[in-house]
Amino acid sequence: MNLLKALATVSSMTMVSRVLGFVRDAIIARVFGAGLATDAFFVAFKLPNLLRRVFAEGAFSQAFVPVLAEYKQQRGEDETRHFLAAVSGMLALVLLVVTALGMLVAPWIIWISAPGFANDTGKFDLTVELLRITFPYILFISLSSLAGSVLNTWNRFSVPAFTPTFLNISFILCALVLAPYFHPPVLVLAWAVFIGGILQLAYQLPYLKQVGMLPWPRLALKDAAVWRIIRQMGPAIFGVSIAQISLVINTIFASFLASGSVSWMYYADRLMEFPTGVLGVALGTILLPSLSKHAANNSADDYSKLLDWGMRLSLLLAVPATVGLAVLSQPLIATLFMYGKFSAHDALMTQRALIAYAIGLLGLILVKVLAPGFYARQNIKTPVKIAILTLLLTQLMNLAFVFPLKHAGLALSIGLGACLNAGLLLYLLIKQGVYEPQPGWRSFLLRLGVAVGGMAALLVAALWLPINWHGHSWLRVTWLSAIIMAGVVMYFGLLFAQGFRPSDFMRREH
Repeated sequence: MNLLKALATVSSMTMVSRVLGFVRDAIIARVFGAGLATDAFFVAFKLPNLLRRVFAEGAFSQAFVPVLAEYKQQRGEDETRHFLAAVSGMLALVLLVVTALGMLVAPWIIWISAPGFANDTGKFDLTVELLRITFPYILFISLSSLAGSVLNTWNRFSVPAFTPTFLNISFILCALVLAPYFHPPVLVLAWAVFIGGILQLAYQLPYLKQVGMLPWPRLALKDAAVWRIIRQMGPAIFGVSIAQISLVINTIFASFLASGSVSWMYYADRLMEFPTGVLGVALGTILLPSLSKHAANNSADDYSKLLDWGMRLSLLLAVPATVGLAVLSQPLIATLFMYGKFSAHDALMTQRALIAYAIGLLGLILVKVLAPGFYARQNIKTPVKIAILTLLLTQLMNLAFVFPLKHAGLALSIGLGACLNAGLLLYLLIKQGVYEPQPGWRSFLLRLGVAVGGMAALLVAALWLPINWHGHSWLRVTWLSAIIMAGVVMYFGLLFAQGFRPSDFMRREH
């Protein structure tokens, strides 16, 4: 398997999903704006998303994928299917209980996660209603993520990467077609989440059948492999929860700020998720099964070389993305969101949050690459300790930045915390002898700096052009596309001139 080709496949599928996500957010911004209703929805949607990251993409996958890779490498298909049936049965049971409890105690959840909403009875009640509709999403998306983990381990990367597209399609169709039939109209967004979760799970089931890994779930409370994963999930849940607690605390802070603050941070975060998903999540997705295989085979040299490859590729693509987001923040937000009820003031406030978030983009992406270096070795406690320290320092930064910078200060804290997290992960990987940096890093960073500097100079110069970013949408899109393309050509042209070639980043895994 060519990992660069696999990364390109996953990234392209993720890009389709992210582009549809921007279309989705542009439609939401145009139809609903940024105010009471959208604040209520984004808070309600954030909580099932938080649990999704804990039970599915976070703690569960960290504990599940290395064990699944071990079964695939060292045991037969029958044992692997038996293992998968037991795990899926236990996960489904836990999720059903969590979903039922979440819907039951929805008012208390909102009171804890967004206490500022309690001052407005209408806003509070609306958020509770939205949460009850969206909460079953955790059940559907977690089972969908289980299916995706299996397909990734069987090198079917494109299917799970394309799956999130169905949520965006559900949002777009519901907002454009069904919104007038709901009162208040924002309720349609909650039902879009519910429908999207079902579609994401259903899409992957035929592909699981193709690889012979679609057993009926069964309850096996005494299964040793299931309890092995549960023991691994204990510290993993704690570690992932720490990161999500930081986001909840930020929402608490934002709920006391000016109306619209939650929405401004959401729209800025959506722009951040584009490079984070296309590169960071994609790299983490393809690295974890291969790193787990090398760990199971005790191939320390291959393990270290693969991690080094992932880090260099991350820097090669994340650094220009960071500079591009910060420099082009104003035209990006104006082009994507400033329509209908999304005002120029909303655009300015979102821009401030985006610039603050961009400072931490490299850290956010590197965490996705470095953390699997520990998970693949079934060492979850070390990232947990780092996450605890990061949480504490992030909250101290929140207190320092929120008063002078408002919502942008909260975004800046998250970004700086991610950089700290990545730095500590890298330090300990090297210190523990897990990762040994390969030769050529100094030359690599120097050439990278030259290329990024040239691109940044071009983008800054482009901002001086007499472009009306408040004009017709097609003109905004045309100008923004032209500037981005010029920056891409400049960056990769300078890399090519300094000797970089795509073949330098080819890596094959068997």
